[in-house]
Amino acid sequence: MSNAIRKWPRQLSGTTPVSRKMPRRPAKGPSPIEELFNFQVRALQLPVVTREHQFHPTREWRIDFAWPDRKLAIEIEGGIWTQGRHTRGAGMRADMEKYNAMAEMGWALLRFDSTAVSSGAAIKQVERFFQENRK
Repeated sequence: MSNAIRKWPRQLSGTTPVSRKMPRRPAKGPSPIEELFNFQVRALQLPVVTREHQFHPTREWRIDFAWPDRKLAIEIEGGIWTQGRHTRGAGMRADMEKYNAMAEMGWALLRFDSTAVSSGAAIKQVERFFQENRK
């Protein structure tokens, strides 16, 4: 790692002040609750799931878990008790736009919080979906 990176954003000696603009943050990895849901999918031997599926042809929207051939999408909603993105005005509005676009495209969307995943209620509902919608 270069000295400039190690010292950033402090001013380097003999230079002009370093910009305070933050560099683009790399994409976050999956949350522990998403990892648990993925484990549950594999444990029940459900069809292979696609993670972070980009479902829209022109927008960069992604869905947490998807079965594109069945048009089933799963969103694990985080931060609902801590005023996270999904519970604030702008975040909710963006989610509505995304979810409405999914509905227009014929997707079924199931949304779960961490309690539904950790209790097993989420995976049970997904399992029911597959039992009732066999191909």
